[in-house]
Amino acid sequence: MKLTDLIKYTEVLAQGGESKGEITDISYDSREAGPGSLFVAVPGFKVDGHKFIGDALKKGAASVMIQDEAYRSDEYPWVLVADTRKAMADLSSALYGFPSRSMNVIGVTGTNGKTTTTNLIRAVLSDAGEKVGLIGTIHNRIGEEIIPVHHTTPEAPDLQKLFREMLNKGVSYVVMEVSSHALELHRVRGTEYDVAVFTNLTQDHLDFHGSMEKYLEAKGKLFSGLGVKSQKERRKFAIINHDDPQAGFLMEMSRSPVITYGVKTPADVTAEEVKVTAQGVSYFLRYTDQRLPVKLRLTGIFNVYNSLAAIAVGLVEGIPITQIIASLERIPGIPGRFETVDEGQNFTVIVDYSHTPDSLENCLQTAREFAEGRILTVFGCGGDRDRTKRPIMGEVAARLSDLCIVTSDNPRTEDPQAIIDDIVPGILKVVQPGEFLEIPDRREAIYQAIGEARTKDVIVIAGKGHEDYQIIGKEVFPFDDREVAREALRAKGWGAKK
Repeated sequence: MKLTDLIKYTEVLAQGGESKGEITDISYDSREAGPGSLFVAVPGFKVDGHKFIGDALKKGAASVMIQDEAYRSDEYPWVLVADTRKAMADLSSALYGFPSRSMNVIGVTGTNGKTTTTNLIRAVLSDAGEKVGLIGTIHNRIGEEIIPVHHTTPEAPDLQKLFREMLNKGVSYVVMEVSSHALELHRVRGTEYDVAVFTNLTQDHLDFHGSMEKYLEAKGKLFSGLGVKSQKERRKFAIINHDDPQAGFLMEMSRSPVITYGVKTPADVTAEEVKVTAQGVSYFLRYTDQRLPVKLRLTGIFNVYNSLAAIAVGLVEGIPITQIIASLERIPGIPGRFETVDEGQNFTVIVDYSHTPDSLENCLQTAREFAEGRILTVFGCGGDRDRTKRPIMGEVAARLSDLCIVTSDNPRTEDPQAIIDDIVPGILKVVQPGEFLEIPDRREAIYQAIGEARTKDVIVIAGKGHEDYQIIGKEVFPFDDREVAREALRAKGWGAKK
């Protein structure tokens, strides 16, 4: 597409120079720029993309888009806009032919539960005969093809390119996690959603948003934009967890019909008589005048909510309720989400992604419901992230565990001991010094927990879940909690006893 045609899809303040040839790609990383690419200079949190214009031009970029007037130049073609992030999203959608308009797009947002909920929805739709694209934390999928993932929600050019690839490969439904960062940074601008799902809102990402109010406002953008300037004929739906305190705010923001789900309060889709065991959860589903039994192989009250959200999506998409339930009952589990590590040992080892106060509390409360022995928790907090949640997580872990082992998560550029020092005041609200362990080395901490375990104990290794790496400094090292736990169990002789 010619640059002059492409920029009609966003608001341009000024333009200089003449771009030759077709624009075939939009790049925000100068290292990825090349012939035919429009390089978009995005001001980042640590570096300003404007400073890399020269590098992009050396790589062959056809033109640059700027928001800083200081980078107007006679030496290269440029386009000036008020906000390069917004413009990048507008142009990305246009360049790839507005692919989201030709598929059904379901967005799931919330602090916790996005990954499990999107995977449950994918299973329901796939079983109904649809070819489904999945975009999320663990991986992206086109049907059964798995694609590596770099962000929960990709940057706008990557997202629209992925949408186009999905459409070209026959995808009829896209189910995607939509992070608050993506909404605030306009990564999903230009994407037309058909169903928006809200799981819950608890403390996280305050390092980015600044306050819970701003965090909620970011989540709300998915609902306030639902159905606005729609290019599709189909009806839009907002699906909202009615038990969450913020449900009312999001229901008011939605301009589309709202379907609610819940356990504690009356809702359109409700779970009754919930029973939690180590093997899974069961409940009775009430919808209109129907009351149907559901028995999942996923455990925890949080998975009751996740399954209710998936049921609501299936219903608005016209799938028979008995078929939806059958699909959910077949699902064995989601990687790193309350995942058990079994080497035949006489105690339970669980690996879970819980890295917020609320998700850790849910995880440990679930473990407490079926634990016959003690609960031993291994956890830490990520570096270069919201520091305010650290003591809160310490208090949660100490209150719901019989033994806490505080360790490193992904310390990134922070001192691991300094992160632990932020966590400990919360622990000391519950237990005395000497009644918990500090072991900064995560591998050593996992080995310690398994060494401490007795018959019928439950070990919860929290924070990293499916991740197969650990970020220390600016380096990424191979590290998988599940594999380290297996190593530790085998070192104690368990694997051979199976």
